[in-house]
Amino acid sequence: MRKLVDDARLIFKCCCLYYQDGLGQQEICQRLGISRPTVSRMLNLGRERGIVRIELRNPDNEMFGQMERDLESIFHLQEVVIVQSSPLQREGKEAGRSQMDIGRAALRFLSRILSDGDYVGVSMGITMLNVVQSDYFIDERIACTFVPLVGGIGESQLEIHSNYLVQKFASRFGGECVQFFLPAVLSQKEVLEGILKESMIQRVVRLYKKLDVVVLGIGIPHTDVSTILRTGYVDQDILDLFSRKGAVGDIALRYFDIHGDTGPFENFNERVAGIPLEQMKKVPRRIGVASGTQKAEAILGAIRGGYINILITDIDAAKRLVELNK
Repeated sequence: MRKLVDDARLIFKCCCLYYQDGLGQQEICQRLGISRPTVSRMLNLGRERGIVRIELRNPDNEMFGQMERDLESIFHLQEVVIVQSSPLQREGKEAGRSQMDIGRAALRFLSRILSDGDYVGVSMGITMLNVVQSDYFIDERIACTFVPLVGGIGESQLEIHSNYLVQKFASRFGGECVQFFLPAVLSQKEVLEGILKESMIQRVVRLYKKLDVVVLGIGIPHTDVSTILRTGYVDQDILDLFSRKGAVGDIALRYFDIHGDTGPFENFNERVAGIPLEQMKKVPRRIGVASGTQKAEAILGAIRGGYINILITDIDAAKRLVELNK
């Protein structure tokens, strides 16, 4: 007896009943008098042979497309990518899904713009960890070199330091990475200046001039969500002081106000071991990844300061950005 799964007519009828008429597999079993495994195999064959072509339309792309273009125009950004929901506004499963959406969008964007030989700077933080751990499948190796934008020695939360993150990015893309073995924040400016003259450190610092892309999380000085507080580089009193001085966020551990001004925080910023913000602003593609209404002011300050020119965010933060701009 010939195999039922080779019957093209039966495959077509099975697919029609499933995709057009909306019957379940068990109903098709009863209608056609075949087993459920046979129905499943026929549906798979229908897709493999081109009898069925499934087209998925993402409603978010249509819904957010105009807002993406609006934000690009208002803030003179190269590109804006908006995804659904906000991890800081949701709870439970919704929060996890939203973080995955942001991470997936960031990896998808990087897969599109990166080329072999590119140098990619990576900051630190929970957002960067969510990006590199997202479930987006990178199907083609891109031989980039990933470079830490800040030092990566700390007593806790090692997985959110730049050194760890560049290793993970290199693994995901099939590229290489370098390491920057310094504490992210030094006790004195003079100490940092002396260490930066060392030849081993200079090998990393010189790469900053070669960067084609930087991927940046945007932190906020709220003690309940501050990445830098978790690493132990600052305490709550310092964050409170920064907030009183008008700090709305940080990029690569450099704090700024809503206008992008770093002046009030220079005593701290100048002790951070990493790429200077003025040098970072020369990198062609500066991708800021942040979500949630709590981060809207920090995103706005980062844009106004010229620290980012590409934004990957969620709809909550995007709407709040429009309100703040008005």
